[in-house]
Amino acid sequence: MSTTSAPSTRDRILDAATELFYAQGIRAVSADKIIDRAGITKVTFYRHFRTKDTLVVAYLERQAARERGALDGLRASAGDAEALRRFAATVGTEACKPGFRGCSFINAAAEYAEPDSEVRKVVAGHRTWYRQTFAAMAAELGVTDAEQAAEELMMLRDGAMLSGYLDDPAHVGSALERAFFAVIDAGQAAGSRV
Repeated sequence: MSTTSAPSTRDRILDAATELFYAQGIRAVSADKIIDRAGITKVTFYRHFRTKDTLVVAYLERQAARERGALDGLRASAGDAEALRRFAATVGTEACKPGFRGCSFINAAAEYAEPDSEVRKVVAGHRTWYRQTFAAMAAELGVTDAEQAAEELMMLRDGAMLSGYLDDPAHVGSALERAFFAVIDAGQAAGSRV
């Protein structure tokens, strides 16, 4: 007998918003579309999320938690070199899925131009986490300037997400892995020359 419970109303709203925001864009999706998709009333929606922007922040925070959990899990189970390989492969796999539209955070930033908005703060916080994680991984792999390597790894990750959306996604994972390790190898070689 299954003990899995039905998703909470808040989770149903977030699930509907996630699907619609990612597929159609945040600004293009009205609260009414989310309410209809979640099968709730306006009163219920606004009881959980006072504004649409509050919902957008919750959507991005949940996505950030998923991405962080995935990469942290890879690091814990495989070590940093293998985690980078698996991360690149995951990006490649995601890019090949029907409906892939790139990075949720880059997409949200494009729709919220105000750098001090709560949405942009969540985006900036998540990107900072990626840079810090990439720096820790690079340092663990013997890269002498781990901060510089982290910036380069972040740019490669961003480029792979855009390439997966705009170009042929079939080669994204392998190209990202090669590029990641070109940065790591160059950073390790720089340390051996010192």
